[in-house]
Amino acid sequence: MTLTALIVAAGRGSRAGAGLPKQYRNLDGRSVLARTLGSFLDHPGIDSVRVVIHPDDESHYAAALRAGAADATKLGPAISGGETRQDSVRLGLEALSDCPPGVVLIHDAARPFVGPALLGRAIEAGRDREAAVPGIAVTDTIKIVDPEGRVIDTPDRSTLRAVQTPQAFDFRALLDAHRKAKAAGEERFTDDGALMEWAGIAVHVFEGEATNIKLTHPADFAAAERHLRGSMALLTRLGTGFDVHAFGEGDHVWLGGIRVPHDRGVIAHSDGDVILHALTDAILGTLADGDIGTHFPPSDPQWRGASSDRFLAHAVGLVRDRGGRIDHLDVTLLCEAPRLGPHREAMRQRIADISGIGIGAVSLKATTTEKMGFTGRREGIAAQAAATIRLPEDDA
Repeated sequence: MTLTALIVAAGRGSRAGAGLPKQYRNLDGRSVLARTLGSFLDHPGIDSVRVVIHPDDESHYAAALRAGAADATKLGPAISGGETRQDSVRLGLEALSDCPPGVVLIHDAARPFVGPALLGRAIEAGRDREAAVPGIAVTDTIKIVDPEGRVIDTPDRSTLRAVQTPQAFDFRALLDAHRKAKAAGEERFTDDGALMEWAGIAVHVFEGEATNIKLTHPADFAAAERHLRGSMALLTRLGTGFDVHAFGEGDHVWLGGIRVPHDRGVIAHSDGDVILHALTDAILGTLADGDIGTHFPPSDPQWRGASSDRFLAHAVGLVRDRGGRIDHLDVTLLCEAPRLGPHREAMRQRIADISGIGIGAVSLKATTTEKMGFTGRREGIAAQAAATIRLPEDDA
């Protein structure tokens, strides 16, 4: 019996603040979604993984995949979600219906701390039951109140469970229940277990995990950062980078991962993006790990015309492989033209996406050389960069 995990990542997450949807926010050096995916992709009991995303989040999703360290061979194409979580789950199930699994796990992307033991229990429950959800015992006393806030009942907390994900279901049963709810105009479900109850299917509860928290509010992210850091000592490192390319024939230049129209091109082995090249060298400098030419020799024909986002993503991955995190990236572009201003924010966002950090941690400036030197004579373009990272003390 095949098993597919469906990760729901189409929400906006506005309560978490910071503008960026919470599933793509940085959490101790990796995005929330990358952490969540890693747990499912690494588990041997899961045959395939699909992610439901918001149609506007394709670039964020691609950045999360680049920054992830997990084996993505089990990961299928992303699925476009709907207006509500219920819609998104249904659309995800419909996308799987052409080649349906026997069991499906539904999991919220904003729960990045799901452990292998919990996944094992979910898989076992999914093979034994039509519908099963993880739950943990409630430790606080619960009150039921009326609209005026007056207590009308105090349920026995020994019978209460706080329900989590991943929830496990017979695929056909869950898809049928979603289709029935859609046909009946029932759009109130934020939990697939509750939808199955509505459809008349018995739902069982298996043991959840207290650490399997859902990140919802800013305080949740602060607590998660503290949890991940623990007592690990981190040391700050600073690296710098510089890159220059001569102008040549062409009608555009690549800067900060963005194609910028210009009356010249650059002479380069790759795409000649001086901003991304300088940043790559700055990050490699923090690691004392050579330079861009060490990792991507210009003598190697496979890098001819290569997109420079691959170089930066590689350097970022080296930081993460050593348990480090990127705190800040700073770039200064040196040229008379093209003008940086109209493209600055797009470049900052692109750099942030490639690096898996927030746009607030990316600084991008430009200056001329007062018509002095090769940049002043418009013979070429240059960039200098600085990167600040933190590495575990034992690895620094």
